[in-house]
Amino acid sequence: MANIESAKKRIKVIATKTARNRALNSAVKTYMKKVVAAVNANDKTLAEANLKVAVKAIDKAAAKGLYHAKTAGRKKSTLARLVNKMA
Repeated sequence: MANIESAKKRIKVIATKTARNRALNSAVKTYMKKVVAAVNANDKTLAEANLKVAVKAIDKAAAKGLYHAKTAGRKKSTLARLVNKMA
């Protein structure tokens, strides 16, 4: 355990940031799974609606620094490609 006050504060700050990152990452994964599930069920309207929510969550995570900009772009592109391939 840290003895210095600044080190103790850093431990608290890191715990807060870790919790935020974990929640954002979990939300993004959940929204991505919902898009894939809708595509597998051949429900285009639901897939498009879920894609919109997923893209917003990915952009938010990228803005917070959870994802690199190109990683976020790749995730969005992959989901959009899945939805656009539907009949």
